[in-house]
Amino acid sequence: MRLVAWLLVALLCCVPAYAKDQTPTPRNFPPDAAAYLVKADGRVLWAKAVDQPLSPASLTKLMTALLVVEGNDPGAVVTVGTAAARESGSRLGLHRGERLTVADLLAATLIQSANDACHALADHVAGNEQRFVVRMNRRARAWGLAETHFANACGHDQPGHTSSARDLAVLAERALARPELARLMAAASMEIRSLDGSRHYQLHNKNLLIGRFPGAVGVKTGFTARAGKCLVGAARQDGHEVLLVMLNAPNRWWDAVEALERAFFERQFPAR
Repeated sequence: MRLVAWLLVALLCCVPAYAKDQTPTPRNFPPDAAAYLVKADGRVLWAKAVDQPLSPASLTKLMTALLVVEGNDPGAVVTVGTAAARESGSRLGLHRGERLTVADLLAATLIQSANDACHALADHVAGNEQRFVVRMNRRARAWGLAETHFANACGHDQPGHTSSARDLAVLAERALARPELARLMAAASMEIRSLDGSRHYQLHNKNLLIGRFPGAVGVKTGFTARAGKCLVGAARQDGHEVLLVMLNAPNRWWDAVEALERAFFERQFPAR
């Protein structure tokens, strides 16, 4: 089973399989991350600095997606505004005035982590991003996310934009409980198009666990200069579920496979 895990890591890192004399020595566990939380069937297995406020990068989009699916028609038409079209970082390249459905923009937000799609949704729901962020923070307080405060809808580095491994685990669990979000987070790829059919976008999931680690069902990746490499991952096998959160994790794919493998194959799950 250990060999399988390291072969999966090779795939995740998009490099050729190692020859026998090149097999890397397994690194020590726990993960090399500023903060992490690993849960199996709801029970904490390993944790570090779970309440430390850190930059969450695009893991922010979990809250954005949760607010978007509440009471918003997935077939509603969204017209991309100027601010959304000017978004930076990971993006689709949406044009001002382009029209897409809420469902397709949500897919782009969760699968491709597209900031322009995310911003367009925030504008659609609340009128502009600033008002949407007010809703995000109101909901964070209502859900008891004590270390979470948002300054934007998509996850850009900004003063006061923070969350914690514990809080992000709550958001991930809520997102996984919504079938419309769970379906998107588990999708390896998807094609969406503008309503006039003039532009097509091929989405590819940035979560390299999807389609590679057995039973992987999500959840979200993130990266900025301040946040570093971040990941919320989840997998289900034989009726059990493992959820992991890693913030500022330089070796997130190696660590994710190691954590998932150990949780499934080396730990005792709670009795049912």
